[in-house]
Amino acid sequence: MMEDEEFEFAEDLEAILHLTPEVQLAIEQVFPSQDPLDRADFNAVEYINTLFPTEQALEEAQIAIQQLFGKIKDIKDKAEKSEQMVKEITRDIKQLDHAKRHLTTSITTLNHLHMLAGGVDSLEAMTRKRQYGEVANLLQGVVNVLEHFHKYMGIPQIRQLSERVKAAQSELGTQILADFEEAFPSQGSKRPGGPSNVLQDACLVANVLDPRIKQEVIKKFIRQHLSEYLVLFQENQDVAWLDKIDRRYAWIKRQLLDYEEKYGRMFPEEWCMTERIAVEFCHITRVELAKVMRTRAKEIEVKLLLFAIQRTTNFEGLLSKRFTGCTLTDKKAESPLDSTNPFLEDEPGEDLGTEKDEDLTKPKAPDNPFHGIISKCFEPHLYVYIESQDKNLGELIDRFVADFRTQGPPKSGTEEGGAVLPSCADLFVYYKKCMVQCSQLSTGEPMIALTTIFQKFLREYAWKILSGNLPKSSSNTGGLTISSLLKEKEGSEAAKFTVDELCLICSILSTAEYCLATTQQLEEKLKEKVDKVLVERINLTGEMDTFSTVISNSIQLLVQDLDAACDPALTAMSKMPWQSVEHVGDQSPYVTSIIMHIKQNVPILRDNLASTRKYFTQFCIKFTNSFIPKFINYIFRCKPISMVGAEQLLLDTHSLKTVLLDMPSIGSQVLRKAPASYTKIVVKGMTRAEMILKVVMAPHEPPVVFVDNYIKLLADGNPETFQKILDMKGLKRSEQSSMLELFRQRLPTPPSGSDGGPSLSFSTPTPEQESSRIRKLEKLIKKRL
Repeated sequence: MMEDEEFEFAEDLEAILHLTPEVQLAIEQVFPSQDPLDRADFNAVEYINTLFPTEQALEEAQIAIQQLFGKIKDIKDKAEKSEQMVKEITRDIKQLDHAKRHLTTSITTLNHLHMLAGGVDSLEAMTRKRQYGEVANLLQGVVNVLEHFHKYMGIPQIRQLSERVKAAQSELGTQILADFEEAFPSQGSKRPGGPSNVLQDACLVANVLDPRIKQEVIKKFIRQHLSEYLVLFQENQDVAWLDKIDRRYAWIKRQLLDYEEKYGRMFPEEWCMTERIAVEFCHITRVELAKVMRTRAKEIEVKLLLFAIQRTTNFEGLLSKRFTGCTLTDKKAESPLDSTNPFLEDEPGEDLGTEKDEDLTKPKAPDNPFHGIISKCFEPHLYVYIESQDKNLGELIDRFVADFRTQGPPKSGTEEGGAVLPSCADLFVYYKKCMVQCSQLSTGEPMIALTTIFQKFLREYAWKILSGNLPKSSSNTGGLTISSLLKEKEGSEAAKFTVDELCLICSILSTAEYCLATTQQLEEKLKEKVDKVLVERINLTGEMDTFSTVISNSIQLLVQDLDAACDPALTAMSKMPWQSVEHVGDQSPYVTSIIMHIKQNVPILRDNLASTRKYFTQFCIKFTNSFIPKFINYIFRCKPISMVGAEQLLLDTHSLKTVLLDMPSIGSQVLRKAPASYTKIVVKGMTRAEMILKVVMAPHEPPVVFVDNYIKLLADGNPETFQKILDMKGLKRSEQSSMLELFRQRLPTPPSGSDGGPSLSFSTPTPEQESSRIRKLEKLIKKRL
């Protein structure tokens, strides 16, 4: 078994080392070698036999190896002895090195102890003499040295020195506070003639002492420095009211200049004392103004309020230019600061409707850290501002109404025809101004109140300026139909809107579209400016829906006007003697009349709706959806009708279809392909009219063929429609009864799940099928002609 394993191992080894001739050749070219071990046909057994041809030679090699191992062992033993000898030699040197290191540490500690003891003595002496300049440097050094003895506090002498340092620090704090109290007493107006060098040095010491000492020094000084302000501007003083708010800010400006001149060098620069005084003044002023406004709330009127806010925000802006706001970080909890500065976002009076998308992505100007530090106190009284804007906007809407009555609607044939009403832009400019102004005052609840006002007057504008000026059917109705304006007298034209009235409707439609788009932008801007927690309460969807309704009503008016203008012609069509028509000629006069109305109205509407192309397309679609079913109903009134009469009516239908397909660009110098959605409606509707006439033209004998042809062409399972076809053909009642019965029998089987009634749902012919039928009808018409 061992031999088999060795044999398998040899085979595996040989298989692993076996290389293809190409690889072997490449290796020899890259690494040429004469060593037998590198040969491709290397045989280990032969190579060993070559080195050791006899057993004697093998024994000699084994003996040599044994001798080599012996020499190696001898060298290793000598090396171990040498290492031991080196350790014995260096043992004393290491001991000396440890001793030196300990001695150095001891000497350093003793030096520190000497310094600490001497420093404490000097510190106590200098403290008694108020030599604060020397104390400031010495105290910091003593504190640093004392840190080295933190782990030796168990030693009584060290602990005693530490307690003496703490006592000196405490005494210095008490002494410095007393010095400042003496120099700047809380009561009275005693002030030194100039900066004190002693107090200047005391501030340097306070920097090293407990931070509470520094804070107390600052507090005492600022309190004394602003004590006069509290007296001069007491609540019961006349100068404390809003109309004299400028005097407050003038007073603090003088005080800051006075401080810089007299005490600017007394306090360390990093204390930012000038800014601290200004900030404390702001906090006091906010509290005092809030107090006086609560007391005299009934006396606040909008002009006074806005005056006070403007002066206050100007002062806050001045602070932002003078100071960095670094001292506000430790007062964040008590300081009513906002995170943004609406002052720097937008310019008042900019038209919302003309804003570019890229404008919204511009980086905002740096924030003013002082914004709201005083002006926040005005927020509870902003209802006065909101009420004022309510009144102003009401007056603005009334002025728009009066101007419209005085100046009248835009005239046709002018650049103003169909244009957006100027009052619309004026309204949104005012809105923008209000929004920016209010955001400067508050981004909280007042913005929500202003939004409610905006909503109110957007609706009023839609009702009073837009819907209120759409042509009405009569003075006592508020509907938007013109049916009462139509004169149904035979042979007379229906009353139509004048060109100026059409221009007005287009102008109102364009204005409503502008309002719709701009209201959406207004909503977005309001959401940007209001506090994040209030964003969900900004919703102008209802107002946008109102403007959408105005647009829909305007389009409907235009559709009804053109549709009604065509009614007399359709009436004339139904009263023509179709049974007595003897030959097919040119298009009938009623067709010419309809085409004339289309050519008169459509170019006017297209030109006046050039800026709102999509709504012109909607007008075209709504008109065809209204006109074509009405035209088909009038076709059914043409009874009885002869074969030639049906051919003439088919020709008229084709002429109308051609005009309707070209209606979006009729009378235009620039031919533009009609929208596919519009073309589909016209083709589907007018093809049905053509199919009805084709069925009427077909002979009713044999009945089965006629019925099947009807079902195939019209795909209408309603017996009433079939009855109308039979009436147009002039069949007798007896013939109609049998034909109707056959019609019911030949109807396709209702789909599973239907009620089996007579009104079946047929598949609508594909556009290809409709086009094929149209071509056949055209050939038929040409053949008849």
